[in-house]
Amino acid sequence: MNAYRSHTCADLDRSHVGAEVRLSGWVHRVRDHGGVLFIDLRDHYGMTQVICDPDSPVFSEMEKVRSEWCLSIGGSVKARDDALVNPRIPTGEIEVYARGLEVLGRAEELPLPVFGEQDYPEETRLKYRFLDLRRQGLHDNMVLRSDVVRDLRERMWDQKFREYQTPILTASSPEGARDFLVPSRLHPGKFYALPQAPQQFKQLIMVSGFDKYFQIAPCFRDEDPRADRSPTDFYQLDLEMSFVEQEDVFATIEPVIRGCFETFGGGREVDQTFPRISYADAALWYGTDKPDLRNPIKMQVVSEHFAGSGFKIFAELLEKEGTEVRAIPAPRGGSRKFCDRMNKFAQEQGLPGMGYIFWRDGEDGIEAAGPLAKNIGPERTEAIRQQLGLGKGDAAFFLGGKPADFEGVAGRARTVIGEELELTDKNRFAFAWIVDFPMYEKDDEGRIDFSHNPFSMPQGGMAALEGDPLEVKGFQYDLACNGYELVSGAIRNHRPEIMFKAFEIAGYSEDEVRNRFGGMVNAFRYGAPPHGGCAAGIDRIVMLLADEQNIREVIMFPMNQQAQDLMMGAPSDPTPAQLRELGLRVLPSEK
Repeated sequence: MNAYRSHTCADLDRSHVGAEVRLSGWVHRVRDHGGVLFIDLRDHYGMTQVICDPDSPVFSEMEKVRSEWCLSIGGSVKARDDALVNPRIPTGEIEVYARGLEVLGRAEELPLPVFGEQDYPEETRLKYRFLDLRRQGLHDNMVLRSDVVRDLRERMWDQKFREYQTPILTASSPEGARDFLVPSRLHPGKFYALPQAPQQFKQLIMVSGFDKYFQIAPCFRDEDPRADRSPTDFYQLDLEMSFVEQEDVFATIEPVIRGCFETFGGGREVDQTFPRISYADAALWYGTDKPDLRNPIKMQVVSEHFAGSGFKIFAELLEKEGTEVRAIPAPRGGSRKFCDRMNKFAQEQGLPGMGYIFWRDGEDGIEAAGPLAKNIGPERTEAIRQQLGLGKGDAAFFLGGKPADFEGVAGRARTVIGEELELTDKNRFAFAWIVDFPMYEKDDEGRIDFSHNPFSMPQGGMAALEGDPLEVKGFQYDLACNGYELVSGAIRNHRPEIMFKAFEIAGYSEDEVRNRFGGMVNAFRYGAPPHGGCAAGIDRIVMLLADEQNIREVIMFPMNQQAQDLMMGAPSDPTPAQLRELGLRVLPSEK
């Protein structure tokens, strides 16, 4: 017998009645019922009820036991009375009568409770993460994460991929976020970078002739935190393939993602088809490039109905170049109270408001109501209703201007409308490929920069780069699910001459490209195959499967929102000796 346990706290049932056993675990809670002690003993696997009365040789010691003490208990298995059976746990038909007790580790007064799932301040939870992880909900999330990673690995091996590891210390590259830099002791004044992704290395693996690569890869980005993104590091299922086009990558990753969600989705419906939606259409219809298709609302352009109309705000706005009016249909939203609430929502988002029309019973049938309806008249309101496919009891909301100025608010309003009117199907995972991303965009200072992955092949090759950069589309794609980006990837630019031209447009000289990406540029001179791939965010996959709203709930030891590890005290101050060894000096921060 193992020195600490003969069984786990989930093993015992009626077949073990009469057996002498030893269990080890943590005290979940202690109950004193008239001098008889009941201890719920918990380990990684489950829970067993231990009973101890004054006839037990360890009763006096057991009276001292408190929550979260780590114990080893020996005793005999007894059947519970039928009226006391607990059907909610596997061991609910038995209990262990304690005859032996060893205290393996005492617990001081707890800074947060483990019993129950009480809401506690996140800073406290992160500082005492080792205790927080004992709580059942968080513990289950970590087990789920482990199972998901194993599932993804097995599905990739089943498709004849092999797992290869890439370096953690590398050179800095423009991936769209800030690098974490690591000073070099052997090369004073020079720095390594932690990889934002294994991008260059996985492409080099293809050039090396390995054909199919994958890795559960750690990635490091110095980003501002938010609910669905870690501020420091994350893990992704990274894959790359040779001799493929965009659809080949889709055909590879779709069954991996679909199968994983079917296995761990808890019975929720998983879409079997993944539609392709252009980036431009996603922005128009949903106000975002990561749409939640569980929400059936699709926005439409309705500019023609307001041009030259009596609603002067929109009529005059449409006389300006690059402007339009879009409608957000709201089935079942046809009440003034709801419409006023959504108008207030728009104001809270920084817009002057959001016009609306709602339809109700009138003397001659369906009647349009609201300030806009009075200004543009019955013919135009009826044309809008017909275009949007709305009826009595429905509403529509309107935003106008340059799309870039209101698209984000429109997308958030669409989400709120879907939620409040209960249009969004909560029991479903809905996927969509977003394709045809623009290669370039203008930054705040009007300069051309990459809008997505800089290593992507432009659609049309070199010829496409001779025209307007803002018209160039890349072979780039994202997979959205329930309003989150789960997968991002591209067909790669494997031709040096096209790569130099693509970077030149974004302001990088050929010498700079050779200097910053010398390894990859040099490799492409020696017979690089066409290749492409993608990466799926494991943290977000698990967050969706666990039905969590905050990504920190599915990461074992996350940072807080200020990118601090409160448990380990990171980041920490270096010692003077460490700084001298690295040839560094810390300057006081400017206030």
